[in-house]
Parts: sequence; C-alpha cells; structure tokens
Amino acid sequence: MITISQIIVDESESLEKAIKRFKRLVEKEGIIREWKKREFYEKPSTIRNRKEKALARKLLKKSRKSQGKSY
Repeated sequence: MITISQIIVDESESLEKAIKRFKRLVEKEGIIREWKKREFYEKPSTIRNRKEKALARKLLKKSRKSQGKSY
C-alpha cells in the first residue's frame, strides 16, 4: 500500500513554515527511515545477523541496568 503525505497550505502561511510542517509529518510517519532502509538490497542472512546483534546489545544493556540497581 502506498500512502502519500500531503499538507494543505493556507494563503497566509509562509512557504518555509509549510515546508517545515511537511518535514515533521514525513519524519513522524517514518518515510525517510523506511526509504533509507530499503535503498539497497540486504541479504536475509545480513538482516538476521543485524537483528540478533541488536537483541544481544539490548539484553546486555538491560542486564547492566538491573545489576546497577541492586543496593
């Protein structure tokens, strides 16, 4: 499904303000992040390795955080 982001610009609104509002909308919807992720082909094994490493970092951070709280 393709969604197109759009904003309605009032006649009294400046172009710079409308562009800024559009950029915020695009960032909020994650369009730029998704485009950068899909810009180049990534092998399934590379995706799997990246996700596993991210999970390992997350678990390590969580374990460090829980060890630091023991009084």
